[in-house]
Amino acid sequence: MVRVPLTAEEHERGQRLGEVLRAARGPRSMTSVAAAVGMSPETLRKIETGRVPTPAFFTVVALCAELGLPLDDLAGHCTAAPEPSRSA
Repeated sequence: MVRVPLTAEEHERGQRLGEVLRAARGPRSMTSVAAAVGMSPETLRKIETGRVPTPAFFTVVALCAELGLPLDDLAGHCTAAPEPSRSA
């Protein structure tokens, strides 16, 4: 099976996903969150840094449940268009 390359938009959405999850994790360690959802800390690190921009749906659901992050909130942050930069 050939995997279609991701678009720039998909990569940006993966970056936003990682940022929101990292913020929701707060002061908790990556190791404790990863263990609670049954994944390796390295996998969580890759998701949080955008190196895995399209994690499996049930992985995202498990992370949201563990972090107390409603899926609707996460979806809103990830689908929102980035703010345009303003030049002075």
